Amino acid sequence: MGILNVTPDSFSDGGHHVVIDDALRHAEQMLAEGAAIIDVGGESTRPGATPVTAQQELDRVIPVVEALVRELDALVSVDTSTPEVMRESAQAGAGMINDVRNLRREGAVAAATGTGLPVVLMHMLGEPGDMQDAPRYDRPVEEEVADFLERRIAECEAAGLKRERLLLDPGFGFAKTVEHNLRLLHRLERLEALGLPLLVGMSRKSMIGKVLDRAVEERLSGGLALSALAVERGARILRVHDVGPHVDAVNMTWAVLEEGEHHG
Repeated sequence: MGILNVTPDSFSDGGHHVVIDDALRHAEQMLAEGAAIIDVGGESTRPGATPVTAQQELDRVIPVVEALVRELDALVSVDTSTPEVMRESAQAGAGMINDVRNLRREGAVAAATGTGLPVVLMHMLGEPGDMQDAPRYDRPVEEEVADFLERRIAECEAAGLKRERLLLDPGFGFAKTVEHNLRLLHRLERLEALGLPLLVGMSRKSMIGKVLDRAVEERLSGGLALSALAVERGARILRVHDVGPHVDAVNMTWAVLEEGEHHG
């Protein structure tokens, strides 16, 4: 899953692809490098991000979704928590909804259900503005995240959203310390045991910066290591900025895992 931010303030590539032509060119490059999905986001969810109105988000996202589907025939995921954006994106041809707030906004479950699209539920405590203030967990982080996601699955099912349309995202970097993130990846099998496809997003995140003391633009090597570990532990979709290198890392990881299967 290649990341296409159409926000002016996203933490690592904000403002670079705001214009539709730029967005199309960037998406085309990611598809050529092996991306299967393009994830379009019109609201920055980095720590301390400023909220946007539904109309601002629609204005940023919908023209890009339409262009990606029309010009590139891309499978488009829309990174949104806003019910109107979910509905309009589906009508514009999007193929997936990716919600960092796990459909908690009012009307979001009904909107997502009505689209008929697959939905990614992500674990997060609080809101992007305050989620990193002092995240704490009373039990092992992987247990709390798994329990939280299980509850959300049950609530969504009760509201009419079928389980087979759900994917899960542990929410690396969302309301979690570096230690939480590292442990969560180490114990990712706990989430795989929930039986739904896992999407992980660790590309360029501060967990890499803090462990390796690297600026945002110097985090690729660390991110590739995390992607390989995530695939080995059951991740099925990797949400990344640098598609080509990650495709190589994943294919290499798969080659080893499959060889192990043949001779296991």
